[in-house]
Amino acid sequence: MSMSGLEQTLSTQSSVDLVTVAQAMHWFDLHAFYQQVKWILKKPNGVIAAWCYTVPEVNDSVDSVLNPFYSIDSDPYWEPQLKLIDDKYMSIDFPFEPVEGADHTGPSKFVAEKLMNLDEYFTYL
Repeated sequence: MSMSGLEQTLSTQSSVDLVTVAQAMHWFDLHAFYQQVKWILKKPNGVIAAWCYTVPEVNDSVDSVLNPFYSIDSDPYWEPQLKLIDDKYMSIDFPFEPVEGADHTGPSKFVAEKLMNLDEYFTYL
């Protein structure tokens, strides 16, 4: 989207408090996206928050079955961009200043836990 298209479709310069991106940055042209985010975020306190989720971790017994399937058997079928998720976005350039009171922009680990039975786990997969 062009900058004029961004302004016409979404909002004006320095007008948005928060931009969120869930499980999508690996598909973006990051240079263009970051330029648009920096243009639209309020100065100086606008925030961008981006996150992804990875392969679920259960326990050593379950993980020892799923991880080889995911990382070896199914690897040829994944798009190359998904490698950025596998490393939890650690290798993505993130050219933003930390939020006040934080010492870095991330990535930061966030854990969501859910108790599932086997059918629910297979459904998730």
